[in-house]
Amino acid sequence: MGEVRIGESVLVGDGQPLVVVAGPCVIEGKRLCVGIARRLLEICSGLGLPYVFKASFDKANRTSIGSFRGPGLRAGLDVLAHVRREVGVPVLTDIHWPDQAEPAAEVVDVLQIPAFLCRQTDLLVAAARTGLPVNIKKGQFMAPEDMGRAAEKVSSMGNNQIMFCERGTSFGYHDLVVDMRSIVRMKDLGYPVLFDATHAVQRPSQGGSVSGGDRQLGPILAAAAVAVGADGVFVETHPDPASALSDAATMVPLDDMPEVLERLKKLAELSGRGSCPG
Repeated sequence: MGEVRIGESVLVGDGQPLVVVAGPCVIEGKRLCVGIARRLLEICSGLGLPYVFKASFDKANRTSIGSFRGPGLRAGLDVLAHVRREVGVPVLTDIHWPDQAEPAAEVVDVLQIPAFLCRQTDLLVAAARTGLPVNIKKGQFMAPEDMGRAAEKVSSMGNNQIMFCERGTSFGYHDLVVDMRSIVRMKDLGYPVLFDATHAVQRPSQGGSVSGGDRQLGPILAAAAVAVGADGVFVETHPDPASALSDAATMVPLDDMPEVLERLKKLAELSGRGSCPG
């Protein structure tokens, strides 16, 4: 399986340390993002785990027209650039339109394709053309094997820096289920696979105008994902999830992250993945 390089020092793939991609769901402000990034870097450095900050400048698929979406492209990229510069960590963000790829690529280290958009050819091609690693979230409606077609759209541009991200499958109405076989099957396609511990425990639109979920199950599913071979975890976290402006029901409290990540590190090591060099 090929490795993906994020920034100057983070490698994702078999035999590499478990990668942690974590941060708030949406950018709520520069100060909050910097504070979360610094705390997560401290935690991950202490555990010998590589860390990538994540946050969205726009949540284009919110349940309600009245939901907070974020600061938008320009203001959001300014915050992400500040985090990258001040904290010194690689940064990931998602894009929703092809014309967002180039400006985002000037600031971040990884472009992410949202699950609902994982078949959008123009978006995948635009992300690929930047030359940055592309993290493609598996659609809630997709079989894991079918993600190979999404990867082909990226690799057709000469960009093989591709990752997949498992985030659950639609199960009836207002619920998701995670089939851990999906991680194995996507890894068989030849690309690293992350597990999204936050959106996998969503209950979409359960609250009518907002999505519900069960944050307590996120770390449990993440442990199962690491045990079956996930190369990294994607975790949304917040100092006070109840007050968060997006995904309040599913984000992991920042104070819980040391214990959560320590457990995942131990599982990764049992599975043959080590820590970063000290």
